[in-house]
Amino acid sequence: MIRLLLAEDHSLVRAGLADLLGNVADIELVAAAADGAEAVALAAEHRPRVVLMDLLMPELDGIEATRRIVRADPGVQVVVLTSFSDRERILDALDAGAIGFLLKDAEPDELFRGIRAAARGESPLSPKAAREVLLARSERDDRGLTERELDVLGLVRAGLSNKLIARRLDISEKTVKAHMTSIFQRIGVSDRTQAALWAERHGVGHPRA
Repeated sequence: MIRLLLAEDHSLVRAGLADLLGNVADIELVAAAADGAEAVALAAEHRPRVVLMDLLMPELDGIEATRRIVRADPGVQVVVLTSFSDRERILDALDAGAIGFLLKDAEPDELFRGIRAAARGESPLSPKAAREVLLARSERDDRGLTERELDVLGLVRAGLSNKLIARRLDISEKTVKAHMTSIFQRIGVSDRTQAALWAERHGVGHPRA
């Protein structure tokens, strides 16, 4: 059974989705949030496997709510569900830790498949969203990271400490720390876990080195 948390600020849409999801045998809707702050609190309380997250919500938007939920529990799989296909919003949601992106005009079966795929650790993306992601990522060009910063980030993704990164790249730990500070600023993260997740989603480096 897939434990699911729904975050949607429009009451009619939330009720409709809850009714729809309540009829799926392998999905258990454990809670429904009306805003991002409530989503963060309910995720901590109910420990869902998958969160279906709207982007534009009061109190706390879906991007920041996603970031906080994933930071608190990296095992949660967040799938963004929205009516917007803006490139930057798609990338910001994925950079915040979302594993997939579906549009609200998706057919019910596509929604169910996306939830199941996320529960398996896969990344469901609607075809339209996928095209936007590819275009936007090519335009962002890895957020302007230098070749050395990409090397460091790839080793962070591989799980190496600053000391081991310094040895691998034949540089000082102080230099590694300087690169890390620059990387955090460029990609908009605040810790190594977020940086590793960003690297994974952008194909930087390899999972093991």
